[in-house]
Amino acid sequence: MADETENKAVEATAPEAAEAPREGRGRGGRGRGGPGGQREGRGRGGDRGRGREGRTEEGGEELIEKLVHINRVSKTVKGGKRFGFAALVVVGDGKGRVGFGHGKAREVPEAISKATASAKKAMVRVPLRDGRTLHHDAAGHFGAGRVYVRSAQPGTGIIAGGPMRAVFESLGVADVVTKSVGTNNPYNMIRATFAALSGQNSPKLVAQRRGKKISDLLARRGDVTERQAAAEAEAVAE
Repeated sequence: MADETENKAVEATAPEAAEAPREGRGRGGRGRGGPGGQREGRGRGGDRGRGREGRTEEGGEELIEKLVHINRVSKTVKGGKRFGFAALVVVGDGKGRVGFGHGKAREVPEAISKATASAKKAMVRVPLRDGRTLHHDAAGHFGAGRVYVRSAQPGTGIIAGGPMRAVFESLGVADVVTKSVGTNNPYNMIRATFAALSGQNSPKLVAQRRGKKISDLLARRGDVTERQAAAEAEAVAE
């Protein structure tokens, strides 16, 4: 009798013991959404990195950031492959200042942040005509890349592709015509574009260098009259 009573007690407690571990194995326990396995931010909606374009404020100044290119490299080591990333970023204020930088890191967000910090330190000012286009045509060369930029009439838009478009959008240029010859390497194209922009001179700078009036320089252009040249000279002087 004692043996039968013990067997019944064991049989009665066995289902309860078998069901107890299953309480924490469902979606509410150790699943993706339960408190046992919090995975917030790991999905597509999590903050895993930046987008290709962004705007940041640096000391009260709004800057335009554009991610031009990301290159992934791998190194084979004893334990397997080790990956690294290189980012190329263009930063500008949309008002005549622009810069570019590149950064390397083991993760994409870190490489982008390094490239952005480098671009902010290397920003240069480019004189613009009426705040929308270049003052004159120019050509730039770096490595195997050659770049040609030309001023354009209002309404033309930015006729440029790839990395060059990112530079002019960050610079604040609204009308420009460009052509790239020789290479499609984004690093060479960016450097060639900056080489062309570094040679830009405004009528005010040229007049100061030559000791002449701004109206005299503008009057020599065939597309404006003396009255228009005088008006443009006053606008430039302001």
